[in-house]
Amino acid sequence: MNLVKKQSSAVLILLICLSGFLAVAIGAFGAHGLKKFVSQELMVIFETGNRYHFYHTLAALAAFLLLQQSLVSESVNKSTRYFKLAIWMFLLGIFIFSFSLYALAVTGIRILGAITPIGGVCFLIGWISLGLGSFYFFVPKK
Repeated sequence: MNLVKKQSSAVLILLICLSGFLAVAIGAFGAHGLKKFVSQELMVIFETGNRYHFYHTLAALAAFLLLQQSLVSESVNKSTRYFKLAIWMFLLGIFIFSFSLYALAVTGIRILGAITPIGGVCFLIGWISLGLGSFYFFVPKK
């Protein structure tokens, strides 16, 4: 059981770190290579995707750290489930929201923006889950 928890945590932190790496690499690509080839309007779309990519990578990292604390304190209950859900929703949101905006900016295909709100909903679920997990973790139990 403990091995499964460690493997699950390892997968999550690797995905979060990969997300952070990609946020930096894609941002650098946009700043140094893409500006020459796309309009200012598409560049703003690209930068929005990158900004949200960074924000939610950091949010996923915060949720991961809280998850680890909840596992160590053996208060494995609702908080643990909510922290895991928050991490997965942030990562899924990054994939759908940010990458649809990246693709739209690079290709100019406007229909790609139609799926972006699905990623936004994932972000919202992630924030609600992080809040609920924090509530169950930090509020004293009677």
